Amino acid sequence: MSIENFKFFKSLEPRWSDYDPIGHVNNVYYFEYFQIGRAYYMMAASKKWQWTRHMFVIAHMEADYQIELRPDAIEPRIGVRVSKLGNKSFDFEYIVTSKGKNNEDIIHCIGRSTQVMYDMEEKKSIELPDWVKSDFNSFEGEI
Repeated sequence: MSIENFKFFKSLEPRWSDYDPIGHVNNVYYFEYFQIGRAYYMMAASKKWQWTRHMFVIAHMEADYQIELRPDAIEPRIGVRVSKLGNKSFDFEYIVTSKGKNNEDIIHCIGRSTQVMYDMEEKKSIELPDWVKSDFNSFEGEI
């Protein structure tokens, strides 16, 4: 996973409560950052998306921690991209970065999640709508 593959970034403002006694962001909060990134990504990538009508559920989520994220991190942010489209699901990839003293990118965490489209009334998975695939392909380039 390379930072150059990401077109979408959202700045992060870690809260004091995100840090553990060791002085870095606790591992569990990266999943919150993924959630924040997903929400803003969907608003940017799909103007038709409506959270009260269209829903997905998380089927899988993983994170690999690289370098700790500390309170003095410069410009922490999360990158999000769609990396795979399936019949009923799609995958997000995540990258949490900050800037080093020489403006180089520091990668703190990378992650991935699989989302399954879900019908709230029928309580079952559904096909990934063509308009969602089209929106993602338009935003990312052909996936």
